Amino acid sequence: MLTQTLLYVIFGLYAIASIGLFTYGINCYWLLYIFLRNHRKEVVNDRRKLRLFYANGGMDKLPVVTTQLPVFNEANVIERLILSVCAMEYPAGRHEIQILDDSIDGSETLAAALVEKMRAEGHDIKLIHRTHRKDYKAGALNEGMDKARGEFLAIFDADFVPPKDYLLRTVPFLCMNEGYGLVQARWGHLNSQESSLTLAQSIGIDGHFVIEQSARSWGSLFMNFNGTAGVWRKSAIHSAGGWEGDTLTEDMDLSYRAQLKGWKMKFAYDVVVPAELPADINAFKSQQFRWAKGSIQTAMKLLPQVLKSDQHWRVKLQAILHTTHYSIHPLMLLTALLALPLLYWFPFKVSTLAFTGLCVLIVVSSLAPSILYLVAQRMSRKNWKSRMLSLPTLMAVGVGVAFNNTRAVLSALSGNKGTFVRTPKAGDKGVKAATVYRSKFPYAVAIELGLGAYCLVGFINYTNAEKYLVGPFLGLYAIGFLVVGSMSLFHYLRTRSGQHADAQ
Repeated sequence: MLTQTLLYVIFGLYAIASIGLFTYGINCYWLLYIFLRNHRKEVVNDRRKLRLFYANGGMDKLPVVTTQLPVFNEANVIERLILSVCAMEYPAGRHEIQILDDSIDGSETLAAALVEKMRAEGHDIKLIHRTHRKDYKAGALNEGMDKARGEFLAIFDADFVPPKDYLLRTVPFLCMNEGYGLVQARWGHLNSQESSLTLAQSIGIDGHFVIEQSARSWGSLFMNFNGTAGVWRKSAIHSAGGWEGDTLTEDMDLSYRAQLKGWKMKFAYDVVVPAELPADINAFKSQQFRWAKGSIQTAMKLLPQVLKSDQHWRVKLQAILHTTHYSIHPLMLLTALLALPLLYWFPFKVSTLAFTGLCVLIVVSSLAPSILYLVAQRMSRKNWKSRMLSLPTLMAVGVGVAFNNTRAVLSALSGNKGTFVRTPKAGDKGVKAATVYRSKFPYAVAIELGLGAYCLVGFINYTNAEKYLVGPFLGLYAIGFLVVGSMSLFHYLRTRSGQHADAQ
């Protein structure tokens, strides 16, 4: 029989995890409030400023811009990327393009051929090929920045396709306000209709950009560069110390260091840059792992400086919740693991009034992310009602990656720097891409399926015990882990079969 002390330790851990999830849930409402209060005013003001800029001869005032394209083994998308960037409209002689290519799979020869072709057509385009990967993307961007002739630096990852007027709708904000160090555009989606997984991802990303990034920018909070689809002021990067490769999220790291130096971040709500979403769940999990680990690394590195700064307490609080957001996954995993022991060994004695209040708080906080996604779809999509039918898939996947992202958080806390693992892209060919990059067997599948079975047992036991407050959450956890585990195995086998078919 468990000792009384151990019982209270288990209950204490469960309570801490629940309070943590409640805190992150309530914060969704605060960001929603900021967004709804400012949306119309900010969007109208931005449109008016752009009109005035060009009405007052702004085209002649546009400075030299260098567009940087950091790529690594991107055979399936490099052509699409280079052609779309060369097609962007900007005054002649004032747009330089850098291909920062660290590739080792032979795609660098394809990039070189495209660069020669575009240069022959009159574009100012250069290929910078490193034979090492020191500091990964951060190192490539630093090397390119040292050679860039542009006052501003636009950055796009390989899976993005910028619209032709991207520079014309972002650079003016940096020209009009010398306090802006960055203008970040909104992400769109090239393949959201490809599968239930990509559609669910698009809803989640819309929630981040439409609501969260808008709220942070409009509420004078710290906002992060998303690694792509943004334009930096070169002097802001220099004053912040340049790109650093000691975290896996060099974008968030630089953003916070720049804002600590006094630079402001501008979110261009109206500017949407479509990108390719991972259609393979193992690629999605790899991306999530990198984002989760990198954000916690950034929190460990920079939160002490944020807390010591003279920023308002609101900014400091939001910085904590922002950089540690991926902590929700270990908190979710903890509640899932401890629920069953609590049912059998902890004496639940709660008054009716307290239980009712607890139910209300849990339900209100648990619904917060779904409400945020709903508002984001309602504000940005004409077909928002049909898209919201995929919300259950998003919820299941969001829960199912809890083990994957918990590993990432613990890895960051252990001080393990880690290596940058690229997210494979299929390009316009989808799952039948010309180059299929080899993936490792997803050994975590066994644990995810085991967690799904464990949560299913918990759901059944809580239901049989007529305890309906925790039971539904365990049911969702069971579905999430089983779905993600099964999809991970299926997508791995599908990829392997594709590799064998190509070999034949």
